Amino acid sequence: MTVEIKAGKRSVTPFRFDNVGSFLRPEKLKKARAAYADGNLSENELTKIEDECIVEVIQKQKEVGLQAITDGEFRRSWWHLDFMWGLNGVEKNSIDQGYVFQGQETRAETARLTGKISGENHPFVKHFAFIQQYATDEVIARQTLPAPAQFLSELNRPQNIEGTEAIYPDREELVADIAKAYQTVIADLYKAGCRSIQLDDCTWGSLVDKDRWNSRTKGSSVEEIGELYVRLNNLAIKNAPEDLIVTTHVCRGNYNSTWFSSGGYDPIANTLFAKENVAGFYLEYDTDRSGDFAPLQHVGEEKLVVLGLFSSKLGELEDKDAIKARIEEAAKYVDIERLCISPQCGFASTEEGNILTEEQQWNKLRLIKEVAEEVWG
Repeated sequence: MTVEIKAGKRSVTPFRFDNVGSFLRPEKLKKARAAYADGNLSENELTKIEDECIVEVIQKQKEVGLQAITDGEFRRSWWHLDFMWGLNGVEKNSIDQGYVFQGQETRAETARLTGKISGENHPFVKHFAFIQQYATDEVIARQTLPAPAQFLSELNRPQNIEGTEAIYPDREELVADIAKAYQTVIADLYKAGCRSIQLDDCTWGSLVDKDRWNSRTKGSSVEEIGELYVRLNNLAIKNAPEDLIVTTHVCRGNYNSTWFSSGGYDPIANTLFAKENVAGFYLEYDTDRSGDFAPLQHVGEEKLVVLGLFSSKLGELEDKDAIKARIEEAAKYVDIERLCISPQCGFASTEEGNILTEEQQWNKLRLIKEVAEEVWG
């Protein structure tokens, strides 16, 4: 997949001033989802409120100057599990322990197999069609999805691995079916008008943290697991139309303003940056937990890098001069015309959201736009 790189303002993703996708849920939406869960609101009533809130967040995205709009992931509880639950052969399941972040534990939910996996009639296609009607010549609609590697990782959680292997004793058949399911969903999204897909992928953030990957991969090396992940991701997008821009977002966890893993990109750079067939990489770079910019030298010359230099976890605004200095530092490894900027992750990877206000969320995006205009014009 090749993306034309031009100086100044861009017409396809990634954009100079960009966002990862999710937004803080407004109180009206939170109350509606809680009422629905308690049986006090019908599905149609919930959908109506979701629609209203999504229209409002789309308008705010346009007002702040974003060129790519999303539904804020307002119809989801999780950034990844809701998509997995929408696949055929997958069910929602409760388990004993959630994901353990720094000092916090998430809700204890997962995606578990009930049969062979396929992607027909995925609800996200209808969800995308709703936001596509608000796209214009200047503003595109983007669909965020968890990466295929993330789905594989979920199926291999200790609580799931036995059931996964019972249905798929041959790992290669599992890889093939995941890829085919994604191809089906991507083709259906394309028919609905989608021309920008972002694959969110925390697997790489776990691989750079030795304590995380070593406890989950049965002694396999970072290189072995990385090669599997990149092969699966590439298979899933192998037949994507030429005018469908596929990017990926890599981070180290984002839950209630806490983080999951830590480590620089060095261990995965030769695999992820050099081999994944995406048009651009949205990369976490808001703290020193992400290491330095040197691994960016492995990014192919036809690909773009979106520097996540701004924290979606904190309401405080970053210093412009400090951000510009970091952009200049990154430009030593990737030409500045191949660089863009964004928050390091979404503002609400789960419906709980990070610990900042909606006003701080929008102010952060306004700051990113200002910096982008000052750097690229």
